[in-house]
Amino acid sequence: MGYEGAYWLERPSRELQEHPQLVVDLLGLAPDAVVADLGAGSGYMTQRLARAVPDGKVLAVDVQPEMIELLNQRITEEALTSIEPVLGTEADPHLPDASIDLALMVDAYHEFKYPHEMMTHLWDALKPGGQVVLAEYRAENPLVMIKRLHKMSEKQVKRELQAVGFEWVKTDESLPQQHLLFFAKPMATAPQSS
Repeated sequence: MGYEGAYWLERPSRELQEHPQLVVDLLGLAPDAVVADLGAGSGYMTQRLARAVPDGKVLAVDVQPEMIELLNQRITEEALTSIEPVLGTEADPHLPDASIDLALMVDAYHEFKYPHEMMTHLWDALKPGGQVVLAEYRAENPLVMIKRLHKMSEKQVKRELQAVGFEWVKTDESLPQQHLLFFAKPMATAPQSS
């Protein structure tokens, strides 16, 4: 989504449609965790993550400088000192190696222009045993009234992340319209190349 659509990220109906606090609660974050929010946009999920890790840090990644600017405004207005904005590229989130415990992508992965490259770099950024969690609208459900290009099936997500080397942990279906898919970086393996 372009920065022109930032208002859509902040829509009030999102609370009912996506249950953002439930998403954060289901992550089971330790108070000192280092979390990456990929596709952070205006910081809708980022600020919730920051409150969940009061002794940790949230690396808020976006590829659009305008979104980083909006995020910086939110950080200042809400005094969110544990958030560090990161300007990534379409193929690289620009995160330090072995630096994060968990990466969250809410309605973002399907937007990636270079998903394999992005996930390979994310693999490097995760600590061994770290997790990747994706919230994506269910392609399997025709009643989810979102354009098809903004939906993903569980099968598709598993195939793409397992191709990089991530192991599927579980799929949580607590959200009304989205899958919440959990993957882990094994403790001692290298990413698979294509």
